[in-house]
Amino acid sequence: MTQLALVIDLNVCVGCHACVTSCKEWNTSGAAGYLSDDNPYGKDPTGTFFNRVQTFEVGEYPNTQTVHFPKSCLHCEDPPCVPVCPTGASYKRKEDGIVLVDYDKCIGCKYCAWACPYGVREIDEHQHVMTKCTLCVDRVYDQTLPESERKPACVMACPTNARLFGDIHDPESGVSKAIQDNGGYQLMPEWGTHPANHYLPRHKQEIKVREEDLERVDNPLKVDGRLPKPALKSPSLDDVTSW
Repeated sequence: MTQLALVIDLNVCVGCHACVTSCKEWNTSGAAGYLSDDNPYGKDPTGTFFNRVQTFEVGEYPNTQTVHFPKSCLHCEDPPCVPVCPTGASYKRKEDGIVLVDYDKCIGCKYCAWACPYGVREIDEHQHVMTKCTLCVDRVYDQTLPESERKPACVMACPTNARLFGDIHDPESGVSKAIQDNGGYQLMPEWGTHPANHYLPRHKQEIKVREEDLERVDNPLKVDGRLPKPALKSPSLDDVTSW
């Protein structure tokens, strides 16, 4: 049976959020949209996203590293969100393994969100339905697109090719080979959900820091008397700027 999924290479993800913005752009105007926003340009913006990137600092100073961890629905092979849905709105497709939500059946009860151990389902407060990653199902089967573009929007947008897409049940697919060759792993396998999405681990890099590099000193330009000062006859901002 086909199981479409994402494989994410944590070693090359730079946390640019291109996957987040492209996902939002495609899906808010597509079959899964819209994805509502509240106060998007204000002090406390919020909204509905299918994909988010979490950033962590690991290690202890001075040997620290920054890890960018993209996370969306993992399209589990045994999804706990499906059996708890009282209306059958959450379902897993047999033909490709994608987990979806039927908005016409969803009543926004949030049972599926409570059942999901990964926290990747988000309620749209305006539509009062549960939303999640669809693997851009409306895109990957769109015959009007060139075959090379029949991929999730996040995969197309990633500048470092950190996101791969394909059938993990096909041993000859690029995603299956990437998992096998790079020690790909599932997120929290102890839950028994068998996530379809996999991650490729970061390579451990030893950082050598010289002791003298750890000495904190003031910026020389901030020392009294060494900051550059304009001449008295130099034009002011008001003289050269048209307000």
